[in-house]
Formats: sequence, structure tokens, C-alpha cells
Amino acid sequence: MNENTELNFREERPESIHFQNRIDLSELQNSVIAIRKELHKVIIGQKEMIDLLIASILTNGHSLIEGVPGVAKTISAKLLAKTMNVDFSRIQFTPDLMPSDILGTSVFNNKTTEFEFRKGPVFSNIILIDEINRSPAKTQAALFEVMEERQITIDGKTYIMESPFLVFATQNPIEQEGTYRLPEAQLDRFLFKIKVDYPDLEEEVQIIETHHLRKDVEKTSVIEPVINAVQIKNFQKQVQEIIIEKQLISYIAKIVTQTRENPFLYLGASPRASLAIMNASKAFAAMQGRDFVTPEDIKKCVVPVLEHRIIVTPEREMEGITGKQILDQMIENIEIPR
Repeated sequence: MNENTELNFREERPESIHFQNRIDLSELQNSVIAIRKELHKVIIGQKEMIDLLIASILTNGHSLIEGVPGVAKTISAKLLAKTMNVDFSRIQFTPDLMPSDILGTSVFNNKTTEFEFRKGPVFSNIILIDEINRSPAKTQAALFEVMEERQITIDGKTYIMESPFLVFATQNPIEQEGTYRLPEAQLDRFLFKIKVDYPDLEEEVQIIETHHLRKDVEKTSVIEPVINAVQIKNFQKQVQEIIIEKQLISYIAKIVTQTRENPFLYLGASPRASLAIMNASKAFAAMQGRDFVTPEDIKKCVVPVLEHRIIVTPEREMEGITGKQILDQMIENIEIPR
């Protein structure tokens, strides 16, 4: 890591701002900086994606990572999991994948003459689902209960997932052959939809140089775990305690309500989206070392939280208008509370 990168990390905490926190967030903020440092040993740029993934962990929410092949979607999720001393499981979604391949199945034991349940790969702390849109609706439905309630029910018995339990899924928005559209109920269970863009020229050069200098060293081998499961649970509790004023709660409600009334949108966001914006804005505040939410925290998470939960009307979609454009205009038109 170069000297400039170190300087950027320090700049996250401006010396000119002095306020007394009611919640001690120093350990949380130091851990966030440590995670960023580890990831930037391999990942060049993609600051927004990394911050959203970290906020996802602090909020105890799942994330859908969308981008063309080769922009570090899968490796970022793998490396992020490596910075945490928790169990990790990867599931490659394919058209022939069955729900039992994810959740597990009951197998007859000849010795005990009874059926015993063998857990599937979903029984872990961090789940990476690669190419989630490769599997049909039947397989997607297997994730509904576990993503929302952190439990699965098989043969009348309920199995509770160990905390933390987070799903990071990737998908390619370009390729359509052999893919399935994710059900709206599935999309609504993701806290963020993170869109990963191409690197710029300077970042591209740095990627090539870094890869050349690393030679045959495995990417994951340079990443060290910096936090554990107990710390993650404590940080998630701290984030829930972040203060948000009543006028900011109203601000969130106005934004979400506008999506239901906007004539350019066929489908607006649900109350689950309102809660997601509130929780995500608390995480962004905590990452900056603040124990209170600002309007900027809310604005930062509106598009990642709402874009995959809304549907643009066919007429506007044919005109080339995107959900992000509609959301950006809505935010501009709603008065910011001060």
C-alpha cells in the first residue's frame, strides 16, 4: 500500500471536526479502516462498493453485487469474508441446482434406522452466491426464509442460522441466455444492490502493475482477518443505537412514499425499504465515527437501497429513463431537513 492510500484512510477522520460522541465508536471505526486496508492490498479503486459491503455487514443486511464479468465482484466478496474470522461458504448457482443442494437434505442412516439431516452450504456465516440469476424460481424460493428470518424449516423442524449470517450475491446484467429474472420478493430481501463499474485509466494501469508485481502469489493469501464474529455482533448492536432525529425519519418516509406516487414508476418501495434506508444511514454515520445520522448519510444510501425495489413504467423505460435518474430527481425535489 502506498503513502497516498494511507493518507486517504486518515482523512476519513477530519481533525477540524470536534464533537463528543455518546457512543464509543472508536473500535468500530478502526476496524472499518483495517478492513479497507486489507481489501486495498488486492482491490484497486471500487471505494463505493467496498463501503457499501462494509455497511451491509454493520447493518446485518444482504447485498446483491451487479456488474459485467471481470470487475472484481466475486473476489471482493471472497476477500471481504477473509477479513473476518468467520465461516465462509460459496455456492455456484446453475440452472440444474436444486433447493436441497443449498439447504441440505434428510438421509437415511442404516445404523440408526432413522433419517438424519445433512446441512447444506447455506449453514455458514458469510454466503457467497455466484451468478445468482443462473437458477430458476424454485431454487430462488429456497432462499426466501433464510434471508429474511435467518432460519430454515425442513421436514417440520426449524434450524436457526448462527450469527452473523449474511448473503452476498453476484450477477451479470448483460448476459441473458441461461439466466432467470430474480423474483421481486427475492430482490426486496437484499439491503443493497451494488453496481460495479469499470475502473478508470489510472486504476486500470495500477491493476496491471499490481498483478505483475504479485506474480504467482495467491490473492487471498495476502489478506489477514481483522475482526471476529463477536466484534461484528457488537458493532451491529452499536449501529442500532445510532441516533436519528424525528425530522430525518420523516425525510426517509417522504422519499419512500414518493416512489409509490411517482407517475414514472410502476412499482414503488415497501416499508421494508424505509427501514433499510434508516439502518443503512446509521451504518454510514458509524463508519464516519458519528453517533448521529445526517441528511447526507440518508442521501448516500437511497439509490443502492431503492433502485432494485422499484420498477420503471414501460413507457419511460422505452424512453431510456432509468430508476436511478428518477430517484436522483426525487431527492432533489424533496426538501432536506436541517
